Amino acid sequence: MAKERRSFKTSSGMEVEESYLPEELKQLDYATEVGLPGEYPFTRGIRKDMYRGRLWTMRQYAGFGTAEESNRRYKYLLKGGQTGLSVAFDLPTQIGLDSDHPLSSGEVGKTGVAIDTLADVEVLFEGIPLDQVSTSMTINSTAGVLLAFYIACAKKNGVAAEKLSGTIQNDLLKEYVARGTYIFPPEPSLRLTTDIFKYCKDILPRWNTISISGYHMREAGATAVQEIAFTLANAICYIQAALETGLEIDDFAPRISFFFNAHNNLFEEVAKFRAARRLYAKIMRERFGAKDPRSWRLRFHTQTAGCTLTAQQPENNIVRVTLQALAAVLGGTQSLHTNSFDEAWSLPTEKAAKIALRTQQLIAHESGVADTVDPLGGSYFIEKLTCEIEKLAQDYIDKIDQMGGALKAVESGFYQREIHNSAYQHQKAVESGEQIVVGVNSFAEEKQDVPELLKVDPKLEKKQIECLKEVKSQRNNEKAKADLEKLKEIAQGDANLMPHILRCAEDYCSIGEICDVLKEVWGEYKEEVVL
Repeated sequence: MAKERRSFKTSSGMEVEESYLPEELKQLDYATEVGLPGEYPFTRGIRKDMYRGRLWTMRQYAGFGTAEESNRRYKYLLKGGQTGLSVAFDLPTQIGLDSDHPLSSGEVGKTGVAIDTLADVEVLFEGIPLDQVSTSMTINSTAGVLLAFYIACAKKNGVAAEKLSGTIQNDLLKEYVARGTYIFPPEPSLRLTTDIFKYCKDILPRWNTISISGYHMREAGATAVQEIAFTLANAICYIQAALETGLEIDDFAPRISFFFNAHNNLFEEVAKFRAARRLYAKIMRERFGAKDPRSWRLRFHTQTAGCTLTAQQPENNIVRVTLQALAAVLGGTQSLHTNSFDEAWSLPTEKAAKIALRTQQLIAHESGVADTVDPLGGSYFIEKLTCEIEKLAQDYIDKIDQMGGALKAVESGFYQREIHNSAYQHQKAVESGEQIVVGVNSFAEEKQDVPELLKVDPKLEKKQIECLKEVKSQRNNEKAKADLEKLKEIAQGDANLMPHILRCAEDYCSIGEICDVLKEVWGEYKEEVVL
């Protein structure tokens, strides 16, 4: 049985009162702090009509095994009504290792699709019109390489770069904090990020050059407040780095995007998204002096919370995902991925992925929540929570500024310690029964239900390695070698790396070869233990 509740708090530790009254919002100035949808400070949404004009992009994060296997899943999802692709890459691809590298053994195609060269990307998107589909790629340390592969693939299919739309995550700071798929030290990593900003400004005007992510920090244990505070502090760092290269704020800010998590506390999550929009608008207009209203708008993708999925009673995850997706929509997301109920066990089966997609479609077309803009706006509870979250997040940002900015805060371990402490407090609450997790510490059952699982054929790794070997034997190796030598020369200077990475991609240099050149120049990042 569930433990009797003695306190009522949000996941960020904010006390929840029995009821909320108009008097509590007397200090809130509607015109300047809330405003109209589509107008500064965008608390109520970045567009006047929001989902009445256009629904959010429905994505399903997918990729496994070889490019051929993943291509079949993408076509299945697009046929089922998905409106954008979201590519998951395996760990070797994420950390710049070819599939035949000794450290890749056993990991090829396991957490996502294996990509070694342009040849794999050509297969991955075979039969998919890249000028009609928006593609999101969850990739960071090797973001520039995968973007180059994508551009080269489109070019070979007659699609000009300026017609491509999509997003690369390209957010290295959170890798040092919460995820770990880093390769290079922070300074050259920031250079790669800003090189992509500069390159896309002229070559890919419809491309989101970064998706600054709070998602992974939340998965690691951050609270809702920490999620938006640390994410926006990281955004400040990237923006300052870009300005120092000579870019003007309104040249790149309109293509900045964000990636947030959606958890189970429905009202806190809605308030979190509203507070994040308001904070960002103020940062961009007041701190950085952006003049273009597009630079003030926080556009974000949301993914439901993987860390809340339970192996016990896995069908319960369908309900969790529904609540989280509803929070994202009520909070005004521009793009959404819903996790599949079986992901605490394995990569999702087709059936589970379809249920996850149908969850979004049911919310969009049957719930009525997309019919009006910011339907919870004006709720005494929501407006008070929005203000509280904004204040607490701003306090964190001020503290990080005093440390010298996000890079210093990350290098000193500040983020890591704060997140570790929050994760510890949450785990204590679960173990004591104060925080109920249905099917785990309450309402548990003796019998364990095991869903049908997707299993990646281990033979696919051998097939992937054979494909890589074939590509290397058939390409112009003299040209590839010259490309890599030129890239090394450029990396030693300060010219933009992207045109040279693209040349390597077009000549079928592998991701491992490209990254090895950059490692030779910049070295590799070694994580320090943070206690």
